[in-house]
Amino acid sequence: MTAFPQTIHFIGTNTPRRMELSLRNLPVEGQIPADVEGAFFRAVPDNAHAPMFDDDIALNHDGMIARFNFDKGAVDFDIRYVETERYLAEKQARRALFGRYRNPFTDDPSVEGVDRTVANTTPVWHAGRLFMTKEDGRGYEVNPHTLATVGKWDYEGKLRSQTFTAHPRVDAQTGELFFFGYEAGGLCDPNVAYCIADKDGNLVKEQWFEQPYLSTIHDFVITEKYAIFPIFPTLADLDRLKAGGAHWAHHQDKPSYIGIMPRYGDVSEMKWIEGPVGVSCFHEVNAYEDGDLVHIDLCLTNSNAFAFMREAGGVHIDQRELQGALTRWTLDMSKADPQIAERPLGPPGDLCRLADADQGRPYNRAWYLSMNPQAKGPPMLGGPVGANFNALLRIEPGNGRLTMMEVPPGAGISEPAHIPSATPGHGGWLVMVIDVPNSPNPADYSSEVWVVEADAVENGPVARVKTGLPLRSQVHGAWVSRERLDASVHH
Repeated sequence: MTAFPQTIHFIGTNTPRRMELSLRNLPVEGQIPADVEGAFFRAVPDNAHAPMFDDDIALNHDGMIARFNFDKGAVDFDIRYVETERYLAEKQARRALFGRYRNPFTDDPSVEGVDRTVANTTPVWHAGRLFMTKEDGRGYEVNPHTLATVGKWDYEGKLRSQTFTAHPRVDAQTGELFFFGYEAGGLCDPNVAYCIADKDGNLVKEQWFEQPYLSTIHDFVITEKYAIFPIFPTLADLDRLKAGGAHWAHHQDKPSYIGIMPRYGDVSEMKWIEGPVGVSCFHEVNAYEDGDLVHIDLCLTNSNAFAFMREAGGVHIDQRELQGALTRWTLDMSKADPQIAERPLGPPGDLCRLADADQGRPYNRAWYLSMNPQAKGPPMLGGPVGANFNALLRIEPGNGRLTMMEVPPGAGISEPAHIPSATPGHGGWLVMVIDVPNSPNPADYSSEVWVVEADAVENGPVARVKTGLPLRSQVHGAWVSRERLDASVHH
């Protein structure tokens, strides 16, 4: 193909932008709080080339690392491609060489054996290093000051797993990074690698276990005692891939599972607990212990949220008909055979955010994106599932108290990042990109960064940073303080 297809994956905020650029001193309306000193990194899929197939999807697009640098009230913006093996091979050829999403059997023969990952899902900061991650490969290290790609990261050759999750968890108190990789041994391998890196970034533990079926394990959670792997019935199949088909197909008739083990223990201690049939979840908010009870809070839907994953499994549910809720699953670990007790916590939504200090511990609030039931007109087109969220919710899971931040009519919100405050008793700040329409044309919008008081989201932004550009949708983002940036490996 020489032109981009006009499907949901290439229009609206998914319109290919294909620009590497740097802008200094963006206009700011309002006042940037003194606490907001550092960098907001974003993972942005954006094709460098028109795809080989017209049913290509946004998750298959080249990774770009974007940065909003907050420097004493001034804000600069930079965006660069992550120079993966795949990106460099296609750059040299000046065309797409890699075929369908996570299906190497559809690639141009010239790139056989070249690493296929696009590193487009999550910026991860740990032990003075920045990584761009996507769960089908290892992370790529990026210099946080120049955004230059350093190279693939394998813990100095110690990591055996061929994959690294886009959702590791950092324990803020110990500084350790807990992570995993599924399909650890390669395409459609049933093994999952469970790993721990210490506060200095050394890989100290890697153990492999088999999951009950070959599913996409997008996220996981830790508590002070446990590592927890919620898995859902969206399955890979090697024969289907060899026939040129989809990597993932959702099975509405199969159960979900929770795998739970002591976080410093051995994988032989893993307990598998069967959960509801047909459900799906891509992101967990948090998990924590309350005596013998383990609570797992997750963004649950009654089927897979991605239409292409549902349809590959013969599940035909309109996107607007999906049901879901922010849901709490509770396990009583004093029982020999714990079962999942379920209760709803809040409205449906996704792209949840927690204060870093609360990771794996009891917490009193979180934030996530949802749809505003009072919004005028349809949602903004784009994003990984084709429609952007238009409400930011703050929830107190203990009492169910809910507050909402609204956006201008037709605007879309990307996942926020939380910034702690130096002021005792202050709940900190959220930063996020808001795409605001300029006209009815879905590609005509302007992207802004909003800074919002984390515990008063209903008040809207205290500052708006104007880019004057329509930026491509992000997947996930990360906040890194100036202190951490100054202490980075590459400074």
